[in-house]
Amino acid sequence: MSPALAGQWVPMATAGKAADGVWRSRGYGHILVVRGGARTLYHVAGAFCYRDPTGDTDDDTYRLVSIVSPTHIVFAASADQTRYGFDRIAALPRRCTVQRGWTAHDLGEVIAATFADLYPGFGRRGRTLGTLTAALATPVTSPPDLGFFQRTTRALARLDDAHVGLQATIAGVDHAFEGGEAPTISSARANPALGADPAERERAWSKSYREGIIRLLDGGGHQVANRRILWGTTGRIGYLNIVAMGAFDKDAPPDDMRALDAALDDALTAFQGLPAVIVDVTNNRGGYDAISLHIAGRFASERRLAFSKRAVGAKGAYQRFEVVPSDRVRYLGTVALLTSDVTVSAGETFTLAMRALPNVRQIGGRTRGALSDQLAKPLPNGWTLMLPAEDYRDPAGRSQEGVGIDPARSLPPFAPDHQTMIRRVVQSLSPPR
Repeated sequence: MSPALAGQWVPMATAGKAADGVWRSRGYGHILVVRGGARTLYHVAGAFCYRDPTGDTDDDTYRLVSIVSPTHIVFAASADQTRYGFDRIAALPRRCTVQRGWTAHDLGEVIAATFADLYPGFGRRGRTLGTLTAALATPVTSPPDLGFFQRTTRALARLDDAHVGLQATIAGVDHAFEGGEAPTISSARANPALGADPAERERAWSKSYREGIIRLLDGGGHQVANRRILWGTTGRIGYLNIVAMGAFDKDAPPDDMRALDAALDDALTAFQGLPAVIVDVTNNRGGYDAISLHIAGRFASERRLAFSKRAVGAKGAYQRFEVVPSDRVRYLGTVALLTSDVTVSAGETFTLAMRALPNVRQIGGRTRGALSDQLAKPLPNGWTLMLPAEDYRDPAGRSQEGVGIDPARSLPPFAPDHQTMIRRVVQSLSPPR
């Protein structure tokens, strides 16, 4: 092995023969065959193994590789993002190359085995592997059809997990299931007073949420960064609302941060000298953990551990993720972080990152409890299963997966409306006259 490769991050294309071989992932259910830089991916679930049906070899996961030793390599999209460890195995298991027709019975067993191997949420909210396995079992030996899709999604829905989903094309028609909707959003989608159908009702709820905030902000505030950021002041208190951790510029990649940084520069410059700032993620639907950490750095005076994570089933150390103080404009005064049951995914890793800072206090409702990255797992018949497959831990070593992050101060985020919550927090933060 070249000394230049040992422990260094290099593009996969330049790794050479050191990366050749058959590799089994630590967690995630993957076997990777590398020959001359070309990759072939297989999926493992219990006794099952099958070649990835998509044939996709452009996954950013494998952009960089670090050859730790002749028997262990690590991949990542970048050195500071999630690392995927693989151990060398002698050969590709024979079962991975056996051709077979996949029946509904087989597919139910593959899905159950995938959850058994990878899912971090059992034991939370009444979820058990036995209940899921029984719900997925079917004696049907014909190919998976719409009826099987519907039965499967009913079983998955019982997990009440925002990162569980299933996509399928059946008889030329696309079908998609997403689990774990927040109770607040479910209630809005069921409210006929908000519109004719669930999607229209949710849009009406979101519109009312945004317009209520605008009415509170001096001069109506500023809607910027592709409407992902809404900021302003209410009296002597700064206010920053972030509705997603990504897509801040419709003409740039979703993880591009230039428009975000420009918006934060303007907002935090305006907040200088104010006694306190509200950072509101009560309607944050997630995005990128790297963006969560990046924003948290705007409120940090020193490096702090935000969270650690490890793939379910993996052994060894957890990967640490830190909040690093930004070299751009920062606000280091008192911060109230507002959360709710709608706050999910990267909104929750942002919550962990902000809670690590001594100047931040979380107020509002418990978050959704879906922190793990969502793993897309192609099934052997061409359908795609989505599920979490990582164990996230806060700096104290606690897991909030399937539970949510409790605030330091409980305050109803939407009862009777969100403006009421903001007014109450502003009042508590405002200095006495």
